[in-house]
Amino acid sequence: MTKRRVVITGMGVVSPFGVGADKLWEGVVNGKSAVSKIENMGDMTGHAVLIGGEIKESVFNPIDYFEPKEAKRLDKFLQYSIVAAREAVEDSKIKESDIDPYRFGVIVGSAAGGFHTIEKSYAAMLSKGPTKCSPFTIPMLITDMCAGKISIEFGAKGVNKAVITACATAAHCIGDAFRAIQYDEADAVIAGGSEAAICTIGLGAFTAAKTLSKRNDEPTKASRPYDKDRDGFVMAEGAGILVLEELEHAKKRGAKIYAEVIGFGQTGDAHDVVAPCPDGSSAAKAMEFALKDAGIKPSDVQYINTHGTSTHLGDIAETMAIAKVFGDKTQNPDLRVSSTKSETGHMLGASGAAESVICVNAINNDIVPPTINLDNLDEEVANLNYVPNKAEKTPVNIALTNSFGFGGHNAVLIYKKYN
Repeated sequence: MTKRRVVITGMGVVSPFGVGADKLWEGVVNGKSAVSKIENMGDMTGHAVLIGGEIKESVFNPIDYFEPKEAKRLDKFLQYSIVAAREAVEDSKIKESDIDPYRFGVIVGSAAGGFHTIEKSYAAMLSKGPTKCSPFTIPMLITDMCAGKISIEFGAKGVNKAVITACATAAHCIGDAFRAIQYDEADAVIAGGSEAAICTIGLGAFTAAKTLSKRNDEPTKASRPYDKDRDGFVMAEGAGILVLEELEHAKKRGAKIYAEVIGFGQTGDAHDVVAPCPDGSSAAKAMEFALKDAGIKPSDVQYINTHGTSTHLGDIAETMAIAKVFGDKTQNPDLRVSSTKSETGHMLGASGAAESVICVNAINNDIVPPTINLDNLDEEVANLNYVPNKAEKTPVNIALTNSFGFGGHNAVLIYKKYN
C-alpha cells in the first residue's frame, strides 16, 4: 500500500507570548524570553519557585472567547486548546462542507489535565463535604476532554482520542494523526496538546522533584539549555494545534500548505521514570526511525528543534543522541540545533505542537531561532552548533523536532518544505 502524503494547512497557538501562532514565532525568532514572575497564583508564600512561562490574565481573558457560564465550566487547559484549535481551523479554512465528518478527526492530549480544577474541587470537598464539588468537575479535569470538546465544536466525527505521554504528548498526538491520514483512516485531523499546570500542585510537585530552576531574581535568564550554569527547567503553559491534511484533499479545496509531514519515530527508554538513558540511545533510535520513515539521510536535515529543557542530565543525553545520529559539528557543519524552551519555558504536554509550529516557520522563513541564555557552554554536552543567543538566516528545507517525556517516552517528527 502506498502511504498517502500529509501536509499542514493550519496552525494555532496560545503561549506565554500571547494568543496566536505569529506571536510565538515573533518571540522566539527575536530571542525574547516569555518567562516572568508568576502572577496568576496570587499569594506565593511557601513556594521556592516563583517564576514560569505564564499566560497572564491581561493577555488571555476567557470572557473574550467564551460565554461566562461556559468559561466557568472549562479548566484553563481546555480553554487554551479550544482557542488554539479555533485559530488552526480558521487558518486552514476547512469547512464542514469540505469533508466527510467521519473522515475528520481530533487527536489532542494533555500531560496533566485539569490541575486547576483538581485543586479547586478538592478544597471545596475538604471544607464543605465530599459531594460539594461542581457537577462539572470530571469533564473539566480529564485529559481526553480537549479532543472531545474540539470535536464537538467542529463536527469532527472521525478518529477521536488523546495520547498521554507526559512531555511527549503533543508530538505523539501529531504522529498518530500523521499515521491516520497516511493509512487512509482520515482526510484531515486536528492534532496537538494543551497544558495549564502552573498552580500549587503543579509548581509544588515539580519543585519537590528538584527539576525546576530557582533563578527567581532573573526570570528571563532562568531557562538556559546547554549552559553550564543551568539549574533546571522553567514550567510554562499553553496550547499548540495543527491541522494535518491529506495532500490531494488539501489541493482540491485550494488550501494553503505550510509544510509536509514526512517522518515520525517513537521509542521507549525502559530505563527510569524521570531520568533519560544516560547515553541517549533510545532517543537516538527514535530519530533513526523517523529518518527511515521519511526516507531521508541525516545529512538532509538542516535544523533540529531539541527537547532541550535546561536540565543537566536531559541536555547531555539528548545532545549525545543527536551527535550519534547526525555527527557533531566537525562532521556535520551545516546542522543547526536549538532549544526554543530557552524563550518559552517548558509547555509540558503542549511543547511538541508549539515546537512543530516553530519548525514550520523556520522552514518557511529560512531562519533558525536561537538558544538564548547560552553564555557558558557546558563542556559535557556534545559539540553541536546550538545557535547561541541570535537567530541565524540559513536555508531550512527539512526540520526535525524531539519530544521526550517522563516514563521514557520518545517522539520525533520531521517536517519538509512543500514543493
